[in-house]
Amino acid sequence: MDILLTGAAGFIGFHAARRLLAEGHRVIGVDNLNSYYDTALKQARLAELKKLDGFTFHELDLADQGALETTLKGETITHILHLAAQAGVRYSLEDPHSYVRSNVMGHLNVLEYARHAGTVEHVAYASSSSVYGEREPGDGFKETDRVREPASLYAATKLSGEMISESYARLYDIPQTGLRFFTVYGPWGRPDMAYWIFTQKILAGDPITLFAPEMMQRDFTFVNDIVNVLPKIIATPPDGHVIYNLGNSAPNRLMDLVSAVETACERKAVTDIQPQQAGDVRATFADISAAQRDFGFAPKIDLHDGLKRFVTWYRDWIK
Repeated sequence: MDILLTGAAGFIGFHAARRLLAEGHRVIGVDNLNSYYDTALKQARLAELKKLDGFTFHELDLADQGALETTLKGETITHILHLAAQAGVRYSLEDPHSYVRSNVMGHLNVLEYARHAGTVEHVAYASSSSVYGEREPGDGFKETDRVREPASLYAATKLSGEMISESYARLYDIPQTGLRFFTVYGPWGRPDMAYWIFTQKILAGDPITLFAPEMMQRDFTFVNDIVNVLPKIIATPPDGHVIYNLGNSAPNRLMDLVSAVETACERKAVTDIQPQQAGDVRATFADISAAQRDFGFAPKIDLHDGLKRFVTWYRDWIK
């Protein structure tokens, strides 16, 4: 497969690129290398990818109309893995325009490229567990659940992407697969995420802030479990537009995360308890039966093992 991978310098994009390249696919990565978090980390990921055969990279902003068409002129793209997005629930309260630009306009421009390229067989793209909004976890969130009450602008933009994909699949017969990721973590991760912040502060002896820890739980999903199934998903175009949950399907409470980081760091945390923040939902819990049935998706890494791997990487990163 000749794969266009957007967000190649991002956390999941980096791991996805390595997995796809290991299987012998050609990967054309694009990223705008924005400064939402330290660009040195993004450059370090790219430096690792550029050592691998079959990888090429272009810096561009997907929200710029025509950027893909100009940059990829002469390329024959057969598959697209669209992971680029402005991430972060809380930051969407500070800079809402960047979310609409990246997550709505950027998504539309990827589909416009696929529509006119004439060679794209399948578009797989990242959605988010946040589209489910605030609800009781029950037996797990299902792809067939009603999703009309996003709790944040970030969630609203990811839901918008799903709706745009549904329309383009119907209008232009572009096979598409939406992937609702559930709190993905691991080495080379994002510095704005709780597990990174907790690790950084616990190792430094600084207090960590916990927002409503008595009620918060997340379906933490190790990045390798996600990317290991991506080649099979990308190589399997659906009839129209389908959506799959990709999560660990074993949610942990926020204090379980703290405990796992403490164990991995071999240090106790000093905590500062605060109320629930705007935009945060209390729980996420993936029903992954559809991905298990269709792709054999079977997460293997539990939270303690995954956090141990992250902290080992992090200690090396900060040296």
